[in-house]
Amino acid sequence: MSMSKGELMTGTAIGETFDEVVLPHLDAAHRLARWLMGNEHDADDVVQEASLRAFRYFRTFTGGNGRAWFLTIVRNTSWYWRSHHLQAPTDLFDEEQHSSDRPASDPETLLLHIDDVALIERAMNNLPDRCRELLVLRELKGLSYREMAEVMGMPMGSVMSGLSRARQAFRGALNDELKRSGMPPRTRARDKKAVAGSV
Repeated sequence: MSMSKGELMTGTAIGETFDEVVLPHLDAAHRLARWLMGNEHDADDVVQEASLRAFRYFRTFTGGNGRAWFLTIVRNTSWYWRSHHLQAPTDLFDEEQHSSDRPASDPETLLLHIDDVALIERAMNNLPDRCRELLVLRELKGLSYREMAEVMGMPMGSVMSGLSRARQAFRGALNDELKRSGMPPRTRARDKKAVAGSV
């Protein structure tokens, strides 16, 4: 039972082509893979492998949300890749960050911005994989709870409660990073009011 090229390119049940379903989401897939893998090189490999898997199994796509379907494949490929190609994490030099053609702000502002970005990245990297994944999908990719449930293969209620726990874990990781850097931990506005009222 072999399929012709036309049948392979078009889902027979849905009438959509691979290009229509997958290609618009390549940028989102790459950003997700970058966050899950932690470096650009592995993210490129994961997206390439996920694209090949999506192409190979496109006939199983039954319609619906193509973005969620493809990001699920990227997520699963990332998990497989991490378990089979795990290497020590390295910090890559970001040419774009360090050699911009745009006029620079004053040095103090730039230093504060770079410190904040580094602080957030360290806090994110110290989170468990599930927490980091939930935060990336919701806060950076902008997926709805329903899309997140589809991508992660879990009930929407579990996504919502997991996201709440992930946000708490991120706050804790961020405060830990602040303590390590010698800065006082950040508190919520209501915590600041309570402290101010007790003085």
